[in-house]
Amino acid sequence: MSIEKQVNEQFELIKRGSVEIIEEEELKQKIKESLQTGAPLKIKAGFDPTAKDLHLGHTVLIQKLKHFQDLGHEVYFLIGDFTATIGDPTGKSQTRPALSRQEVEENAKTYKEQVFKILDKEKTKIVYNSTWCDKLNAAGLIELAGYMSVARMLERDDFEKRYKSGKPISIKEFLYPLVQGYDSVALKADVELGGSDQKFNLLVGRMLQAKFNQKPQSVLMMPILEGIDGKNKMSKSLGNYIGLNENPNDIYGKVMSISDELMFRYYDLLSNKSIQEIESFKKQIQEGSLNPKIVKEQLALEIVERFWPGKSDLARKTFDAITHKATPESVQELRLKIDTPTIWICHLIKNIGFSDSTSKAKRLIEQKGVYIGDKVLDDSALQIKKGDDFVLKVGKKLIAKIIVE
Repeated sequence: MSIEKQVNEQFELIKRGSVEIIEEEELKQKIKESLQTGAPLKIKAGFDPTAKDLHLGHTVLIQKLKHFQDLGHEVYFLIGDFTATIGDPTGKSQTRPALSRQEVEENAKTYKEQVFKILDKEKTKIVYNSTWCDKLNAAGLIELAGYMSVARMLERDDFEKRYKSGKPISIKEFLYPLVQGYDSVALKADVELGGSDQKFNLLVGRMLQAKFNQKPQSVLMMPILEGIDGKNKMSKSLGNYIGLNENPNDIYGKVMSISDELMFRYYDLLSNKSIQEIESFKKQIQEGSLNPKIVKEQLALEIVERFWPGKSDLARKTFDAITHKATPESVQELRLKIDTPTIWICHLIKNIGFSDSTSKAKRLIEQKGVYIGDKVLDDSALQIKKGDDFVLKVGKKLIAKIIVE
């Protein structure tokens, strides 16, 4: 295969789902040089650990990192433990409360655990921007500040709005884009990925690299993923998110709840299916030869399998059982082996994946949200014996026939 064809094939996969690339021809040239020299490109995406859980909105960027990784490039998953203590002002109408370094470190641990549900652990470089930012000291920060004018900083849409409305902007917030941009200098990044709302910050990285006599990084921007409500940005605070660590049954059910229109948005940004296959789905639905529910099931199965390998079929059967008013005969069986004569019901609920913790399981029992058979369970201290079998329902969506062995 010719170099030009290889470049075009890589570029088409990289471009898929993106909003904007700066600059397209520049990126193609970098890909070409990489193929000719055998030297992989350095691909960077930064994530400030301001909360403990990642959701599907975050995975739009992570999935794009995986595309680069599959093409043989070097992926840097950058944890912004330094920048998180400043607070990204993007889209904020007021100064964000600062996070302590301890809070950031706790959140960062969960990021590291979750990101490898998508990326190849052996091929991913996890880096922390405190590594180089802590060494900047006052003189270094002042030098960085010298590369940016106040007028240029106020071109940022959110800063401009706050300035015109008389809302305060701290000098600390002005430093955020500069420090994020300096990450690209420290890593000598060839490409940086970011959301479409991060354009200003990403371009600062290009500018600083030029100031430091480096080849400016190409910038690839991905769209902001809507939540399951189909209206607002996916956000934990809005309750419209699908978390990577959520129970597989909940993930499946949430995907099945989205609209048919939003379904294809999720396909474009989250699925590994080819563009041709997705377009075929659309065409068959338009022609009336394919039920949209079947296509949505394929998406739900793919997403659950990515984050919970081996659990997708059970999630589908559980969802089908619940939506069809399951009987004990139609419910999926779950077998649980125990080494003791009995097991505490809360441990059982946690061990089969129907709760994240025993304390949450106990709380659900106390709230009358757990059923054994058709009766509400009101004893949170119940011990289940080896050899018992029964239909267990937890909350509105989780149901299975349990066999304790």
